Amino acid sequence: MKRAIALVIAVRALTAASPAWAQTRGLFDATGDAPMISLRPFLDVSNEKFLAVKTFDAIFGETSARFWGGGLQVTGWHGRVYGELGASRLMKKSEQLVGQRVFVSDGKVYKLGIPLRSTVKPVEFTAGYRFNAHPRVIPYVGAGFGSYHYTERSDFADPSENVDVTKRGGIFHAGVELRAHRTFSLHALHRREPPRDGPVGRSVDAALR
Repeated sequence: MKRAIALVIAVRALTAASPAWAQTRGLFDATGDAPMISLRPFLDVSNEKFLAVKTFDAIFGETSARFWGGGLQVTGWHGRVYGELGASRLMKKSEQLVGQRVFVSDGKVYKLGIPLRSTVKPVEFTAGYRFNAHPRVIPYVGAGFGSYHYTERSDFADPSENVDVTKRGGIFHAGVELRAHRTFSLHALHRREPPRDGPVGRSVDAALR
């Protein structure tokens, strides 16, 4: 499975104390009165592209899907470092993609009319450094790993024909947090690297937090 790095634009809702915008204490201490440790829960809605474009288009008639999710970010050293754990699910009925099995011959796709249902359940952990050069503009870089549970179920299929696998892979991301309010921030240029292989790879196209 090919890997891809994608652009993410995200708005994150925070519950932690935020910095005093008017205070700056130098290049790496622009967070002002940010506490030593801060807990920042978040919710997000995202549109994510599948890397197996032809397969998903043939079976499900779409190459991307919306996900919803959430998690917790913990910042330390007055906002300079962070760790984040998040999970997401398909924003579909029963959290499933619904399509049908197909047969491909000489490049032509023939739909068989046999319903097929699929789920994707990602759990991701990342950690990194926030460059607090400005109270409202905070670049950051991070890395981590993700676990991606993928299933396929089809009517009339033998159990051996169904798919139930979990793939793991590394993640790298870099971006800029734009603080819009004391409890909200805008994340831009957030890059991710999905798993190296597996039946499904994802790249995050856009997310609202």
